[in-house]
Amino acid sequence: MSQVTQTETKAPLPLPEGMRGFASDWASDQRTFKNVSWGKAMMWIFLLSDTFVFGCFLLAYMTARMSTPVAWPNPSEVFALNIGGQEVPLILIAIMTFVLISSSGTMAMAVNYGYRRDRRKTAILMLLTALFGVMFVGMQAFEWTKLITEGVRPWENPWGAAQFGSTFFMITGFHGTHVTIGVIFLVIIARKVWRGDFDTEKRGFFTSRKGHYEIVEITGLYWHFVDLVWVFIFAFFYLW
Repeated sequence: MSQVTQTETKAPLPLPEGMRGFASDWASDQRTFKNVSWGKAMMWIFLLSDTFVFGCFLLAYMTARMSTPVAWPNPSEVFALNIGGQEVPLILIAIMTFVLISSSGTMAMAVNYGYRRDRRKTAILMLLTALFGVMFVGMQAFEWTKLITEGVRPWENPWGAAQFGSTFFMITGFHGTHVTIGVIFLVIIARKVWRGDFDTEKRGFFTSRKGHYEIVEITGLYWHFVDLVWVFIFAFFYLW
C-alpha cells in the first residue's frame, strides 16, 4: 500500500477572521485575479481611476451648485426644444440617453457573438454601436451649439449662476471625449474582426491570440462604463 505523503494529508491553514481574513483572501490572488487576463485587469484598473475622475467632477458640480448664492438655472427650461411652437423640456437629452443605453445592448450582443467566433455579426454589431455613439456625439454638439448661441459661456450664462456654464462644458465635454475615443476603437476593432485578423493571427495593433476575441469584451467594458457614467450625469445634471 502506497504511503500518503504529508503534503496530500495536510489541511490548508485557516484564514484570519474579520477584515484581516478578507484582506488576506484578496491579497493571496487565488480568486480575484487568478483567471483574469492582463488586458482585462488593465482595463479594470483604468476604469477604476476614471471613476475617481468623474466622481470628482460630479462632486465639484454639486459643491458649486449648493454653495452659490445665485439661483441655479432650471434644466427643464435651459434644455428645452421648440417643437411645433411648444417648448418640450429635456426631449433631446431623453433621446441621447435612449441612444446611448441602446448602444450598450448592441455592444453586449457583439461580445456574445465574438466568443462564438461569428465574425460577421460581431463586426456589424460593433459598427452599429459606433453609429449610436456618433449619433450621441452629434446630438451633444447640437446641444452645445444651441447653448453657446443663447449666450452660455464657461464664465457666464443668461439664466443665473455663472458656474453653470463651466461645470456643464467640463463634465459633458469630458464624457463626450470618452464617447468619441470609444467610437474610434470600436471602428478599429470591428475592422479587424471583419477581416479575420483574430482568426489568422495577423500582426498589428490590438491583435490577440488566434481565435481569441477577448479584445471585443475589453472594448465592451470601456463602452459600458461610458454608458454608466452618462446615467449619473443625466441624473445629477439634467434631473436635479
